[in-house]
Amino acid sequence: MSSDSLENRKERAKAWFETLRDQMCAAFERIEDEAGDLYSDLPAGRFEQTPWRRGEGNEDLGGGVMSMLKGRVFEKAGVHTSTVYGEFSEEFRSQIPGAEEDPRFWASGISLIAHPRNPHAPAGHMNTRMIVTTKLWFGGGGDLNPMHPAYRDESHEDAQEFHAVMKAACDPHDADYFPKFKKWCDDYFWLTHRNEPRGVGGIFYDRHNTGDWDADFAFTQDVGKAFLSAYPAAVSKRMNSSWTDDDKAKQLIQRGRYAEFNLIYDRGTTFGLKTGGNVDSILSSLPPEAKWP
Repeated sequence: MSSDSLENRKERAKAWFETLRDQMCAAFERIEDEAGDLYSDLPAGRFEQTPWRRGEGNEDLGGGVMSMLKGRVFEKAGVHTSTVYGEFSEEFRSQIPGAEEDPRFWASGISLIAHPRNPHAPAGHMNTRMIVTTKLWFGGGGDLNPMHPAYRDESHEDAQEFHAVMKAACDPHDADYFPKFKKWCDDYFWLTHRNEPRGVGGIFYDRHNTGDWDADFAFTQDVGKAFLSAYPAAVSKRMNSSWTDDDKAKQLIQRGRYAEFNLIYDRGTTFGLKTGGNVDSILSSLPPEAKWP
C-alpha cells in the first residue's frame, strides 16, 4: 500500500466517524424533543462540544471533540471522536500488534455511551475505530445494557430486536460474523468477579483485517449505522414508561456494575489512558449516579 493510499484511507475513516457522531447527536436530540409528560418539568437537552488536543506546547499529537449531553431523557450521554498519533510507551507497545517493531501509531474512532434517566430504557454503548501501526485493523461494536432486571434477559423482546438489527448489519458481509462477534461480545462484556454479564450483549470485534480494506471499512460503517437505527428506537420505546422508587434503586445498583466493568476490564479505557487521551472524555462512560448497597 502506498503512503498516499494509506493517508487517503485515514482521512476517509476519520471523516466517517465524525459524520456518524453528528448523526448520533441529532438522533439523541430528537428523542429529547419528543419526550412525553413524564419529562415536562425538564428542558430538552442539547450536546455541548469541547475540542481537545494532545501534546505539550507546539507538539501535535492529534486530539478530538468531546460531545456531552445532560438532558431529560438522557441523564448523561457522550458521543466522542478522536484522531491521535505518536508513539506507544515502552510498557504498552508489547500489547499492540505491530508496535514492538515500530512504536509509532495512528488511531481514529468514535465512542458513544448513553445513560437514560428512565430505568425501563436501556443504557447503550458503541464504538468503532481504525488503528494503524506497522499493521492496520478495525475494531468496535455495539451493545445493549438494560439497567432494570425485568429487561436483562437475552430472550426479552428489546434484546431480540437489537440483536436482529446487528445481525442484519453483519450478514451481508459474512454469515459467520454475527455468531462469532456476538459470542465475542458476550465473553468480553463479562464481569468475572461477579460471574454475570454487563448487559444483554450485541457484537464486538477487534483486530479485524480480512485483507480487503474497503470491505472492512464498509462493515465498520454498517455497524455504526445499525446502532444508529437500533439504539434510539429501543430508548424511544421505553422512555415514557412510568417508574417507581424501587425501579430507580434497581437501576442505580446495575449502574454500579457497569462502572465496575469499565474501570476494571474495558480495553478502550486502558488504551485511552495509556495513549494520553482526554481523561474527561474517557471516563465519561461512567454513569452519572450509581449505588453499591
